[in-house]
Amino acid sequence: MQEPGPLKKIADKVVDVVQNAASAERPEVPGAPGAAPPSVAEPVDPTGPLPPKPDQAAPRPVTATGRDTGAGATARSQDGQFLTNAQGARLPDGDHSLKAGPRGPVLLQDHHLREKITHFDHERIPERVVHARGAAAHGVFRGYGTAAAVCKAAFLAEDVETPVFVRFSTVLGSRGSADTVRDTRGFATKFYTSEGVFDLVGNNIPVFFIQDAIKFPDVVHAAKPHPDREIPQAQSAHDTFWDFVTLHTEATHHTLWNMSDRGIPRSFRTMEGFGIHTFRLVNADGASTLVKWHWKPKLGVHSMVWEEAQLVAGADPDFHRRDLADAIEAGAFPQWELGIQTFPDTPEQTFEGIDLLDPTKIVPEELAPVRPVGLLTLNANPTNFFAETEQVAFHPGHLVPGIDITDDPLLSGRLFSYLDTQITRLGGPNFAQIPINRTHAPVNDMLRDGFHQHAVHSGVAPYKPNSLDGGCPFFAGAAERAFIEYPTPVAAAAKVREAPASFADHFSQPRLFWASMSPVEREHIIAAYTFELGKCYEQAVKERGLQVLARIDADLCAQVAAGLGLPAPEPTEPPAQVRPSPALSQLGRTWPVDGRVVGLVAGTDHGSLATVRRAVLSAGLVPLVIAGAGGELRTAGDGEPLAVQRTFDTARSVEFDAVVLVGAPGPARGANPARDAKAGAPKPDASGIDPRLVLMLTEAYRHSKPLVAVAGGQSALQAAGIPTNAPGVLAGLGPDEAMGPLIELLAGHRVWHRFPPSSEVGGS
Repeated sequence: MQEPGPLKKIADKVVDVVQNAASAERPEVPGAPGAAPPSVAEPVDPTGPLPPKPDQAAPRPVTATGRDTGAGATARSQDGQFLTNAQGARLPDGDHSLKAGPRGPVLLQDHHLREKITHFDHERIPERVVHARGAAAHGVFRGYGTAAAVCKAAFLAEDVETPVFVRFSTVLGSRGSADTVRDTRGFATKFYTSEGVFDLVGNNIPVFFIQDAIKFPDVVHAAKPHPDREIPQAQSAHDTFWDFVTLHTEATHHTLWNMSDRGIPRSFRTMEGFGIHTFRLVNADGASTLVKWHWKPKLGVHSMVWEEAQLVAGADPDFHRRDLADAIEAGAFPQWELGIQTFPDTPEQTFEGIDLLDPTKIVPEELAPVRPVGLLTLNANPTNFFAETEQVAFHPGHLVPGIDITDDPLLSGRLFSYLDTQITRLGGPNFAQIPINRTHAPVNDMLRDGFHQHAVHSGVAPYKPNSLDGGCPFFAGAAERAFIEYPTPVAAAAKVREAPASFADHFSQPRLFWASMSPVEREHIIAAYTFELGKCYEQAVKERGLQVLARIDADLCAQVAAGLGLPAPEPTEPPAQVRPSPALSQLGRTWPVDGRVVGLVAGTDHGSLATVRRAVLSAGLVPLVIAGAGGELRTAGDGEPLAVQRTFDTARSVEFDAVVLVGAPGPARGANPARDAKAGAPKPDASGIDPRLVLMLTEAYRHSKPLVAVAGGQSALQAAGIPTNAPGVLAGLGPDEAMGPLIELLAGHRVWHRFPPSSEVGGS
């Protein structure tokens, strides 16, 4: 029988991973820290380590040269019952240093102390300069085969399944910053293809602040915290950022996206991803097509409101990484379709008058539709954050046959910068041999030695040409699927530090983005600019910001100016005439609700609570029971007790996509402002509802979230001053009747029509 090919082996392994993940028992409520419940007393009987949780996976065990070891996924995990040192010697004690008597000095010969402390002192590696804070997951990509006409890459072929590792991140903050700050998000995907690693390193915004990589240190220095105080952390609402982007107006388009709802996504699971640059695809006949990459989330693109993002940053600064991990653990696997916009590879490299080499420009989807070419599913969490999420190294130059670069000047700089930064951050040139970075394709390079060399190379002739190793390894040709750069013509030209004339248009596309927003989204943009510029200290920076806004839209400028208490300047040039692109708006459609979190507030009718909870689970949502105290709630008869996941002490409205009141609980033991400040305001009315529940409901209401009241829950709404007939408020339904209308509301993400936009917000 013929040995299965490498593609078949990869596909089989990926299918096994997906099937195992799908068949593993999923918790109704994710978040348990370990694979088994702990005992109250410290365990003393030696046993082996617990296995990973069912939702966890690890890098595929391949050698440093890309050969499959055949070992299990836990081959790199520690095993055995007893504590050892780094060399495997078992240790009798880990609490006491070796001393000359119980009260004597610590002895230098204590090798265990020296090894333990020395390793601890060197546990940290340099964090990324940008994208330092991130979260990641394992998954699988399945090609549709629809890209065959334009690309010969094997992983895009029909039904080929490729393992992937995806890292999401924020740009500005340190590793310890919050998740929900207003910022651009990274969306980086490592494809472990049969032809080598392909890294698609993008963002959740399709354009960038700059057109040329030589400006990258400038924009990052401006956006990072002020160097004297190291504040503000992970924010763009400060003088140096706005000083730069208002002077360097090619940043205007990206800045406008960042001030829109795109800057505060609801979840990594509800973000689009973009390759930003124009790339080149090459088909089997050697023909070239220019493309832009798109990731389209199956759950739709959704965001927070600004107050909600601020509250989350305090209540749960790890909100996005927790949401991703919990969704995967609960079996609500996030999915995205990979799509491409294609353009003829003409000498001008333009499309409909848009310069395809300008990374501050998009091509509206109405002009070039996004064609799906494959499906990404994230189905497993990392086993170890440092080993995988922190050490994963992406590089736009990690390409495979069929995918090539263009002359985008920002991309050219990234090709140098990504490789260069990994050498410092990961301790040398062999970072590709770290398990999470290892290719699944055989490696036969002539790269030798260096820090952290894991391969044990054989042969005596690591050079070409050679005869001592029989001439091996040999060069490959096109027939052997070698990576061959596309022979792009290079015109003879003078060396200049210039940009094409088309790069000078900094305002037509920001104008297009503004014109494409719904009234609600425009309100949010106005609020964002008013907040951000209002946090600046220098008056000149605020005035210059208004001058930039005047070039986008007169009404936008006037509204922000009014909020700043400044006059609105006249534009130096009339705004461009544009045709709106409906695809740029996040609103107006409905989406699946898988993995959305619903808070179930428990009253006294625990039978109705159990009914609602079952309905929430069957709809693919995650129910969290909220009560006055922790523990379990007993239902009538022999029903299973209901575990309480949140209390009025620990719950905050921002972690729920909707709140269902199953009754109206009175004040719990902690409803005392001296103990819990949330109990201080707003004051409960005569109905005696817990004031912290009143606060939760008022927050959820003003954040445009659905509210449902059954089994007498209407009195809690009344205590909060919420009209029971307001948009998105469902009151008076039975426990079995409420779920359908609730899902319908959640499918639109928020009840935006609860608060109609100002009639003043328009487009001039």
